[in-house]
Amino acid sequence: QVHFVESGGGLVQSGGSLRLSCVFSGFTLEYVAIGWFRQAPGKEREGISCISTMDSTTAYADSVKGRFTISIDYNKNTVYLQMNSLKPEDTGVYYCATGAISTCVGPAIPVNRWGQGTQVTVSS
Repeated sequence: QVHFVESGGGLVQSGGSLRLSCVFSGFTLEYVAIGWFRQAPGKEREGISCISTMDSTTAYADSVKGRFTISIDYNKNTVYLQMNSLKPEDTGVYYCATGAISTCVGPAIPVNRWGQGTQVTVSS
């Protein structure tokens, strides 16, 4: 049974960093795109980053490009989102998701499974 859990969220000051983790079990990270999404208070969920285990392509939303980095540790079956230079507008619940496709057509991919989310709060 596929199971994955996000962690690493928390409260950080503006300009700080966090690293989110999405640990998979019962699932092999191959031929699938993995996405990170976030939902800010009162806003719709948006795709912010994607990585493909098929062709290693990545994609980022303009709002996070140059500050966030997505990566995979295949030994740990874990996908990371390193977030630097955090801003108050990065506040929200961050979700890991498995894509219904195998490559990154953009930062927002069609999703077939969602994680439970982890809260990120950036104070000014």
